[in-house]
Amino acid sequence: MQELKCPRCGEVFQVNAETLKQAEIDRITAEKDSKISKLENELQLLDKEWERQNKRLLDQHAYEIKKKDEEIAYYKNRKARQSTIISGESLEQYCEYEFNKLRATAFQNAYFEKDTDIKNGSKGDFIYREASEDGIEFISIMFEMKNEMDTTATKHKNEDFFKELDKDRKEKGCEYAVLVTLLEQDNEYYNSGIVDVSYKYPKMYVVRPQFFIPIITVLRNAALHSLQYKKELTEIKKQNIDITNSVNDINDFKNKFLTDFERTNTKFKAAIDEIDKTIDHLQKVLCFLQKTT
Repeated sequence: MQELKCPRCGEVFQVNAETLKQAEIDRITAEKDSKISKLENELQLLDKEWERQNKRLLDQHAYEIKKKDEEIAYYKNRKARQSTIISGESLEQYCEYEFNKLRATAFQNAYFEKDTDIKNGSKGDFIYREASEDGIEFISIMFEMKNEMDTTATKHKNEDFFKELDKDRKEKGCEYAVLVTLLEQDNEYYNSGIVDVSYKYPKMYVVRPQFFIPIITVLRNAALHSLQYKKELTEIKKQNIDITNSVNDINDFKNKFLTDFERTNTKFKAAIDEIDKTIDHLQKVLCFLQKTT
């Protein structure tokens, strides 16, 4: 037996040691069970969080796979579209069709026609020009389209046509030159988008057919920003022409005035001489009359 004192009332109790031991065991067991239950609850929460995270990752993975499949389908479709251009309609017809689809809405004041003017035995494929409503041209592009069948024995490179394109641009008075090409299809340099080759020839670009409209838009928007400066320059040139014309008019007036003055002065001198002769004659007549009287 073991004596235990109540902490509240101070009464002493006789407690069996075995009973006390069992009570302690029960308390420890209850605490253990409580901890186990708590850990089990935490484990269930972790399991649910893992399932949620795993589902999110699986959904994200499925979404990425779907996007990749869509991209693959897109590029396959684009390649098939380009193959259609290669095997069927010409690249020139494709570009002309793409432009005409937007001509009435986006390019109302633009000129886009075949280059039919052969100078020195050379010409481009298309010329694009656009002017403001008051007639000031603010952009011009010489286009060359190059297409090549897969079965062609001799494969050309894009840079093989740069020199001739630059020559055509200068002869036709165009500001920019653009090569629309299907050559070197495996060359990632030309597959990356709009390629600036102005390090070789000034204001020259190389694009794939899908960038035909975008290159016009990019160059056109850049040119529109400088349109106001071109208008001011045109006005200054016009003023200079007006001043030149005014100077020419003044010089013309001076020349005519001097000519007329010389003619008038000559006639005036002749008239004076005639008058002097008449006076001399009258003086002689007068002297004769005076002598006879």
